[in-house]
Amino acid sequence: MFPAKSRSTDPRTGIERRHHLDESSLQKAIRAAARLAGIAKHVTGHTFRHSFATQLLEAGDDIRTVQELLGHQDVKTTMIYTHVLNRGAKAVRSPLD
Repeated sequence: MFPAKSRSTDPRTGIERRHHLDESSLQKAIRAAARLAGIAKHVTGHTFRHSFATQLLEAGDDIRTVQELLGHQDVKTTMIYTHVLNRGAKAVRSPLD
């Protein structure tokens, strides 16, 4: 998804290919974008993940869908995002509703 600018040779196979950027490069780009946007708070990739989950729950998506999208094995981990809504489990709409 985030290819490196230059190609390099794999020392094991000798095949030249484009590797992925180091995650710190992405983090630096996120910080720079936040600074340019005038956001004073600390912003990370996790900030986007948290925001995404919160938006889904606010829109009424069920907790199991959010759990699957975030890759959580235990729904208790996903339930952490419901505290932001100040509605607890009531923030989650059942697919049967």
